[in-house]
Amino acid sequence: MRLASSLQKGANVDEENPYWMSFSDIMAGLLVIFVLAVVALVLELMQKRQDWDAAINEIREAEEVRAELLREIEQELRKKDIRVSLGENDTVLRIPEDVLAFRSGRYEVPEDERSQKVTLEIGRVLFASIEKNDRWKYLDTVFVEGHTDKIPYRNAAIQENWGLSTFRAISVWRYWNEKLPKGQRPEELVSHDHKKLFSVSGYAETRPRLDTLKDPDSKKSLKKNRRIDIRFTIKRPSLADFEKIKAKLK
Repeated sequence: MRLASSLQKGANVDEENPYWMSFSDIMAGLLVIFVLAVVALVLELMQKRQDWDAAINEIREAEEVRAELLREIEQELRKKDIRVSLGENDTVLRIPEDVLAFRSGRYEVPEDERSQKVTLEIGRVLFASIEKNDRWKYLDTVFVEGHTDKIPYRNAAIQENWGLSTFRAISVWRYWNEKLPKGQRPEELVSHDHKKLFSVSGYAETRPRLDTLKDPDSKKSLKKNRRIDIRFTIKRPSLADFEKIKAKLK
């Protein structure tokens, strides 16, 4: 009886030992902290992945809208018997020489009725297609690009062929905004950050058409290179946005 009583008393002491109970509480607490830390890490990684995916999806969506926009412009102009082409993975609208033909050494929109009508229709379709479904929100800049043939333009006052090509782009741009009615003028369009959407640039003879390289001196090749291209650039996440995502991934 005495031995049994001793054993029972020892067992009760072990069960009620405050040190043992404290150790159990500590282990349980550490387990909870570990689980919470794992959950927090998983959530952080998921957020980083979501931020990265959002940036990529933003670019992808803008590229899809741009391609859709240019194809629609090409189709709408085709309906009006104006044949243009798309280049550089549906980022550039090319206006060929049989649609808008600049005379050698001249930058004005030709005065014949067809050239002027075609120029206006291109501007009108550009405006309507960009404004449709607020596509301008996906665009950064639309460049009206002027080009020349390889024949030197002797006019140092406007930097020779560089100035000639730029003035061709300016002439088309001004023609749209002077001849089209208000509410249809490209100058009224803005980009995603509410800056003017359109700009002009000139490349002289530095970007000849690929189909002119074999015979660049022929009259046909020279005429093809006196042209206007319209380049569409899209809204992209800024470098600062990518730097923030990169920092989170470290």
